[in-house]
Amino acid sequence: MGTTQTYAAGRAARRASRRPQVQHLITADEHSLADLELALATLPMCAVGRVFIEVPDAGDIGIISAPPRMTVTWLPRSRRGLQPRATGAALSRAAIAWADEMLCDESGAGLGTEVILLGGWLSTADIVDHLTNAGTVPAEAIHAPSRYGLTSD
Repeated sequence: MGTTQTYAAGRAARRASRRPQVQHLITADEHSLADLELALATLPMCAVGRVFIEVPDAGDIGIISAPPRMTVTWLPRSRRGLQPRATGAALSRAAIAWADEMLCDESGAGLGTEVILLGGWLSTADIVDHLTNAGTVPAEAIHAPSRYGLTSD
């Protein structure tokens, strides 16, 4: 192996060792913001993933402290067209679309996914159903309020 190849292989190994091994998908609504902040505080600073938060109105958007590699997306229900949307509809649609796009590649051996669903029952049930039926995420990697009876938590 030449010097250039050795250098490139070493660089690739260093990049791979810095990559997080788990992607996170976290959902919440206006009723679960305290639980969301607690969940985000327990993540490592190198955590990667997406946070979706559904709120009634744009005025309900606030500041959430998340690890730097986590993207936070606020979903105000009042901005969803002219007709009011059902609570949780935007949340489940966004989380499912993200999962379909980001978690579809089986080639990322060693990558795992952790899902924390803190929104209402309907959106949480839709997301759990989609992720487990599509085989995208094992049920044991999905965490939701135990009162919903949807996961083993």
